[in-house]
Amino acid sequence: MDLVADLQRAREYHRRQEWVDACDAFWAIDGASPLAIEDLERLAESTYILGRGDEAASLLQRAFQVRVDAGDIGSAVRCAFYLWHVLGVKGEFAHAGGWIARAWRLIESQPECAEQGYLLIPEAERQFGEGDLAGAFATAGRAVGMGDECGDRDLVTVAAHIQGRARIREGRVREGLALLDEAMVRVTGGETSAGIACWVYCSVIDACHELHEVQRAREWTAALNAWCDARPQFTGAFSGVCRIHRAELLQLGGAWADALREAHWACEQLTQGFGEAMAGPALYQLGEIHRLRGESASAEEAFGHASEYGWETQPGLALLWLAQGKVDACVAAIRRALAETTDRLVRSRLLPAHIEIMLATSDVSAAREGARELAEIAEVYDTAALHARSAHARGAVHLADGSPEAALPALRLAWRLWRDLDAPYEAACARVLVGMACRDLHDEDTAAMELDAACHVFAQLGAVPDLARTDALIGKRRVGDVAGLSAREVEVLRLVAAGKTNQAIAAELFISDRTVARHLSNIFAKLGVGSRTAAAAYAFGHGIR
Repeated sequence: MDLVADLQRAREYHRRQEWVDACDAFWAIDGASPLAIEDLERLAESTYILGRGDEAASLLQRAFQVRVDAGDIGSAVRCAFYLWHVLGVKGEFAHAGGWIARAWRLIESQPECAEQGYLLIPEAERQFGEGDLAGAFATAGRAVGMGDECGDRDLVTVAAHIQGRARIREGRVREGLALLDEAMVRVTGGETSAGIACWVYCSVIDACHELHEVQRAREWTAALNAWCDARPQFTGAFSGVCRIHRAELLQLGGAWADALREAHWACEQLTQGFGEAMAGPALYQLGEIHRLRGESASAEEAFGHASEYGWETQPGLALLWLAQGKVDACVAAIRRALAETTDRLVRSRLLPAHIEIMLATSDVSAAREGARELAEIAEVYDTAALHARSAHARGAVHLADGSPEAALPALRLAWRLWRDLDAPYEAACARVLVGMACRDLHDEDTAAMELDAACHVFAQLGAVPDLARTDALIGKRRVGDVAGLSAREVEVLRLVAAGKTNQAIAAELFISDRTVARHLSNIFAKLGVGSRTAAAAYAFGHGIR
């Protein structure tokens, strides 16, 4: 074995960020003769990026001890910092905290330095996770200051991005996004190490997802894709997390087959040990795609596995149960999820499903309150997707209240916003409600066009449940001008003739019991009858079935 040549080759692999080859080469050398500290740290970085958690943890502990023995406290602290992150990704939080405490003990008597700034990052992350946003911003700000003073770009980048996330959660969105963009410019400009680049890429795109900041997420994901494509050996936990976000954006953009593939790959990568903390969201995303495609058994299985990894399965599972007719279960689940959630951005992901379920079960009052809260959140965070969700909810509530005139402007706004965001499924859902509102206003031709357009999109996407529901609506076009009845009144009369109660009619048409009663009163007056039995007889006699 020519150790000198082999080391040169291994170092070149690492320099070119060919991490798989670097790992193989360094491990072969280490088996023959222990690596020098710089090469040991190169191997540790390569295993860290590849998501080989156990290997990375073992190597970082070795490197830490070598640095301590050599009296190089600053480098030892950096090893402890990366060890904290590896152990955290592995879900070993107590172990991770122990290493940070050990590192603080080593360096607390030293003059202020960049390494102390790195040890502030875990504290800022803890504060952020516990909702102490001002504290997280201030702690990360101290780290930024130390990084600036010492010229440490990695520290500045990771600390500034934490500040950005804290500002966004506080509702100071523009300030927060500017900080995230600054961090990403450093990363895409190649100013940071590969490990920090992976970390910040994933975290920034996750922040965009939480904020419903679709366009920015797409822009940075395109940059991320280019970064990954230039590094074919980028695999493992970081790659798996990136695939979750790719799947989310592909789903939103209507590329459901590609989204399903990315979600499957993310699950495979994140359920292998390292990265388990993110396996839950990967499985949840897989379940969502299956749910939209009408693959109920696969969706339920994916949601179940997500729960096993400790991930919240709402609102997806509640919407699946609604589609399956498990009304009590879906109502209880969505109410429970909202009751235990205080973070406004998290609630913004639950509220649209809550509103849909409340309308389906004729609790229009609860739906109205949910729409009001969603509107308030949209005003605070001010992103196009949040405004689209809010407008859709507002229109749906107006429609359920029997006010199609008020519903139409909101629903058309939702459609335009989703169209501009290139979100075909959400835009088609808005068009379905536009069609229903037009039908209630006796504009059957426009209603037919809207419903047909939505059907076309659902068919292209493979949205089987939505296609079936919309086909059924198209089949319920008004039968002539029956005694001056509106399209919605004909639908109510058909259900009365089928023996449905007011509550059952309300659930099927997504309107309130009160609205059903008003429709019945109008029907009785127009038909000149005084009972449900007489109205049903009229329906049978005029072919309304």
